[in-house]
Amino acid sequence: MVKKLVGSVTPEERNEIQALFERRNGLNELAKIVTADNAELYEKLVTDLGSTGTKFQAWWDRMSDKYKWESADDGNWEINFDTCDIYLVRQ
Repeated sequence: MVKKLVGSVTPEERNEIQALFERRNGLNELAKIVTADNAELYEKLVTDLGSTGTKFQAWWDRMSDKYKWESADDGNWEINFDTCDIYLVRQ
């Protein structure tokens, strides 16, 4: 795996993606214990996961358009929440 520094974001932008990241992780953990037996909660969870995933991807799309980060077909971006730095990670 190769990591290359390709840019950074503001602390406010970092806070936005960090909140989405933590929400998505929390929902994924919840998804491990919620079953379809509880239809109402299950549907709410599925909807929230979809919505959060869409917002998460939209943030990356918006920031990559704004900052023109280098990209690669075999790579993805990663953020260091402590430094606000963005890395291109390739296998």
